[in-house]
Amino acid sequence: MDTGSGPALQYLLCLAWVAATLPIAAAALPIPAAAGGRFIHGLLCAFSSRGKTVRPSSSSSSKARFTVSQKCFLHFYVVGAVVTTSLLLAIWFYAYMKMTPLMPEQSSYSTIASHLVGGSNSFHLANFWSSRPMEHKYRVWRTVFVLILMEIQVLRRLYETEHVFHYSPSAQMHIIGYLTGIFYYVAAPLSLASSCLPEAIQYLRYQIAEFIVKGRARMPDLSIDPSHLLKPLLKLGWCQWIGAVIFIWGSLHQIRCHAILGSLREHKDSDEYVIPCGDWFSLVSCPHYLAELVIYFGMLVASGGSDIPVWFLYLFVITNLSFAAVQTHKWYLQKFEDYPRSRYAIVPFVC
Repeated sequence: MDTGSGPALQYLLCLAWVAATLPIAAAALPIPAAAGGRFIHGLLCAFSSRGKTVRPSSSSSSKARFTVSQKCFLHFYVVGAVVTTSLLLAIWFYAYMKMTPLMPEQSSYSTIASHLVGGSNSFHLANFWSSRPMEHKYRVWRTVFVLILMEIQVLRRLYETEHVFHYSPSAQMHIIGYLTGIFYYVAAPLSLASSCLPEAIQYLRYQIAEFIVKGRARMPDLSIDPSHLLKPLLKLGWCQWIGAVIFIWGSLHQIRCHAILGSLREHKDSDEYVIPCGDWFSLVSCPHYLAELVIYFGMLVASGGSDIPVWFLYLFVITNLSFAAVQTHKWYLQKFEDYPRSRYAIVPFVC
């Protein structure tokens, strides 16, 4: 097994998150106009604008070529659901088969199979997997737990996009913002799974190679006990359950805030906006973003905080949503003369 593939994947993910975060951070910093601060801020505002924050201009006809309908938000969650489900199934299967003492594998074909997946003559992958320390087994099951939370999040957002939000027919978002969303919902589940994804993929390759060598008739029957799929999750530590409680708390508030936003436009074809009220809207202009911060903080806690890419993922979430919230907050203040001045943008008493 290529033991260096895990750190390499995590390193690439960290670089990707840094590359995505730095432009947003640069636009938020008070860089002098002479040094290009105003240009950077305006450029990023144009790229990240969507819906009501899209600023009309004299060149709107040319800009329209670089925008897509805001209904394309649906694509984010379809991609996120496909990627997260694939990773979850792969790692859950690997955890069930090799990270529990339930089904130890004994194979006389391990040497041949290791040749097919690039192993050495003297190295038996079956011995490698069976010798994993208990700490690593908990790490793999912890990854399964966090991916379940991510799966719940993307499936809920997919449902809300279709059945809760009523996007205006004229609502647009910049193509750069669209591509950033696609990137996010590929990189986020990969970051959550990065600590054990390479070995899980290697195990699946090994199983395919063994199937090729043995043939279907000589492969053992696959027997899955549903209770044993869940038992290891119940034995995880307090971090996972505290993270799950935080995740649920944030999710409940985001569901409520999205319902409020979805109910504001009674006529789906209308472009009229009203001031949202209720739940965390009494404190901030973008409580659904605040709830998102809480949700991903819950995932961070549930992950145990030992995977660097998850920290960079959360840093991007904070930076991106804070920037978007500030722009939305400014729009509300400009749009409504009676807008509550006591509200903050995203974090009460902070921003």
